Parts: sequence; structure tokens; C-alpha cells
Amino acid sequence: MKNSWHVATAAEAITAAQFARCGWDISVQYGANQPEYDLVAVDGSRVLKISVKGSQDGAWGLTQSYKEKATYHEAIDTWLQRHGPKTVFCFVQFYEVQLSSLPRMYLAMPEEIAVWLKNAAKGRGVTTLSESHAWTNRAHAAGTIDVIPDEWRFTADRVNALADRLDQMA
Repeated sequence: MKNSWHVATAAEAITAAQFARCGWDISVQYGANQPEYDLVAVDGSRVLKISVKGSQDGAWGLTQSYKEKATYHEAIDTWLQRHGPKTVFCFVQFYEVQLSSLPRMYLAMPEEIAVWLKNAAKGRGVTTLSESHAWTNRAHAAGTIDVIPDEWRFTADRVNALADRLDQMA
């Protein structure tokens, strides 16, 4: 894709399509000054506010803007405070995906993401959620690999599990 606008637009469209394939009604927000989510998915009385993040390099930068004069864990905590507990993130990955194939997709709640970010790099923490990152010998976490959990993969079961969890929070 040519630039970040194309990545974001494609990610939102594919996310909306996948939720629709799971039987959810979709409302997409357009324009400036959107709240923390990009689209709303509705299934009966269940509602998911979804923040879509697209990438074409294998990772999603999330907390780097909070890192100045803060530890990794402090930056992650600040990021977490800025996201409602009922928002679901959909991460869409186009890296090494042919046009004829669907991108890899993941669903996670803010607190799940914060835990992953804090545990990465042998617990030092990171600002970027990576699909898979192998730490080199010169890194703090040398010899380890941080990988997105399999249970985050976008499936109908994952969508329903997150919706049920959010219903219990209400």
C-alpha cells in the first residue's frame, strides 16, 4: 500500500467486513474528531466499540508518544488510562500478505494489550505490539521471542467471548 491512510482505510474496511461475516451489524464513523473507536458492531443487545489498527510492517506502535520522561511501564499505564475498558482493539496485519489473501487479524481488550506490552522484552516492556519479535544478542531480552497470543486471532468464537465478557462488565 502506498501510505498510512491506505493502510488505515483498508484495515477498517476489512474489519467491518469480518464482523459482518460473523453476523454483526456495523456502523462506521467517518470524519474528524472521532472518539477512541472507529466502528461499532452490534449483535442484538451486545455492542462492541472497536478501535482498528492497521500495519504493513509486522507491528503496531501504541505507547511511544507517552514514553518521553517515563518508563515503559509508566507509558503503558498512561496509554491504558486513555482507553475505555469496553473498547476492543482489532489489529490488522498486511505484512507479507498477498492481495488475494485476507490479512492476519487479532482482537484484544486494552488491559490484555497492556499486560502483553509490559511482559515483552523479558518484562522491561515495549512501546510496540509486534506479531513476532526475536530479540538479538545486543538487546535486553536477548534470546527471547515475543509473540501475540494465539487466542487473540480474529475468530467468531473470539468475537463472542469478548462480547460476553463486556456484557458481564455492564
